[in-house]
Amino acid sequence: MKRRGFIKKATAATAGAFVAPYILPSGRLFAATGTRVVDHVVFCLFAGGVRNLESVHKADGNLMPNTLFGSESISADIASGVTSLGQVGGSRLQEMGTLFKEFRFAQGPTGHFSGHSSVMTGVYNLADINIRQRPNTPTIFEYYRKHTSPEANALNAWWVSNALGPYPALNYSSHPEYGAQYGANYIQPASIISNAGYAALGNPKTFSQNQHDLVGEMRGFFDNNFDNQTIPGSAGIANAQADNPLVQQFLLDSFDEAVAGQYNNPWGVGGMSGDMFNIFFAEKVIERFKPELMVVNMQDVDVCHTNFTSYANNLVRSDYSMAHLWQTIQNTPGMADNTIMIAVPEHGRNAQPNTVIDPYGRYALDHTNDEMSREIFCLMTGPSGKVIQNQVINQVQGESIDVVPTIAKILGFYDDVSGMLPGQPLNAALV
Repeated sequence: MKRRGFIKKATAATAGAFVAPYILPSGRLFAATGTRVVDHVVFCLFAGGVRNLESVHKADGNLMPNTLFGSESISADIASGVTSLGQVGGSRLQEMGTLFKEFRFAQGPTGHFSGHSSVMTGVYNLADINIRQRPNTPTIFEYYRKHTSPEANALNAWWVSNALGPYPALNYSSHPEYGAQYGANYIQPASIISNAGYAALGNPKTFSQNQHDLVGEMRGFFDNNFDNQTIPGSAGIANAQADNPLVQQFLLDSFDEAVAGQYNNPWGVGGMSGDMFNIFFAEKVIERFKPELMVVNMQDVDVCHTNFTSYANNLVRSDYSMAHLWQTIQNTPGMADNTIMIAVPEHGRNAQPNTVIDPYGRYALDHTNDEMSREIFCLMTGPSGKVIQNQVINQVQGESIDVVPTIAKILGFYDDVSGMLPGQPLNAALV
């Protein structure tokens, strides 16, 4: 079977599983009752656990020079083994917004799925979490899709994840008044492109020699991965008729670009980490669809359990990626000067290391519910006149569960959902 023919058929059969523009049931759309601050929100979820000590406190030098003020160079005690990537633009993100330096993941286990769930639903889950179950409370995608205007179809909401695992479950909840029809387009680029043969797709010669095997791998991914990773009861997800060819063409174009070698090192930084590739693909979505709501996560810093130096390296790359994403937003007509970007780690890391030492003699760090593992930060970057510029809030203020109400306020539907949300909008950052 020809490659494009296979992908077209596979996409038509399975697109609802990995990018799902859902059909809204008639009569279920609600006009927003509030005034929008801007028309677009991009939420960067620093997944994997980022400790304030290495980020906003900069104890080991500035590992985030594109985001934070401070020394532009990495301090000598951490420099060996860590590669600085330099500046993306002339300004740091902190300069273009408000930094909540002492944010908190205040309740619940400091685990990745728990942290994701809390920040994407606006509700702490204090019970044992089953990563095979969808949350009981609606996600930000559901709130947005249900309580916005009819023009905001599913192409306006995207969840771009750097790890498949349980994260498709956070697309939509099991809440009886919300559900699949209000979910976002979910895509996990590393599995769609990388795991099924990113190296092959990035090399036309290799691709042409192994086309049959690669198609088999892709078929296996389509047939098995999402069926196994998504939650039972997700049947009924469907592509909207008008949006189906748009999504399909986007995927076909992505494969063609990968085959042409355009995904090998598109930023010219000597190799793309998983976080970089995920942000790069999010930028492709932005350039094609200009979504009103996007959540994109960065998972690579989770290596800190066994290798602190790799953690520091990946934090440098995540910082670079976020600045590159902001630059893409500002270069995209319709989103430039009309977008607020929010960056929050899902949780922090312990004050005390574990017993694992990396090749540079640095001890690894876990996240096991100590106080420092609850210390995080929140950065809101946006246009002047909408977001207070170059503001640092040093006192403890704001929690994970405040992100959802903040997005709801920015996009104009907070009054419709405030009764379901225990958190509050982060008004201190907004003009």
